[in-house]
Amino acid sequence: MSDDIKKIMFTVRKAPHGSIYVYEGLEVKLIMAAYDADISVVFMDDGVNALRAGQDTKELGIKGFEATYGVLVDYEIEKVYVDRKSMEDRGMTEADLLVIGEDEDTEEDIRPTIIDADEIAKMMAEQHNIMPF
Repeated sequence: MSDDIKKIMFTVRKAPHGSIYVYEGLEVKLIMAAYDADISVVFMDDGVNALRAGQDTKELGIKGFEATYGVLVDYEIEKVYVDRKSMEDRGMTEADLLVIGEDEDTEEDIRPTIIDADEIAKMMAEQHNIMPF
């Protein structure tokens, strides 16, 4: 990868509903994917709930955006990570994570990669910009 390409990490720490942060962050990610940048996304704290499969927002009276997360790979946003401890603290397992795309070669579902806080810290140190949502 060229040194000219900026490395941009989005962090998602807020719950997916009840504020516009997560939805707005999703839109910004999709817009930024149109530019020549190395984009990664890390879900931490309550933000891991944005990746929970089977969200039902009917009782909230709002449109869910789970399906939009399902096309991240189509927008070439393939570096999607989720903090292991945040998942464990919320009773989530890998089976709870939604699909973010499909492998073109194998047609297998692609899910976010579960990583530890040490790995997240190491990746953060390598970024040009970190955008919190």
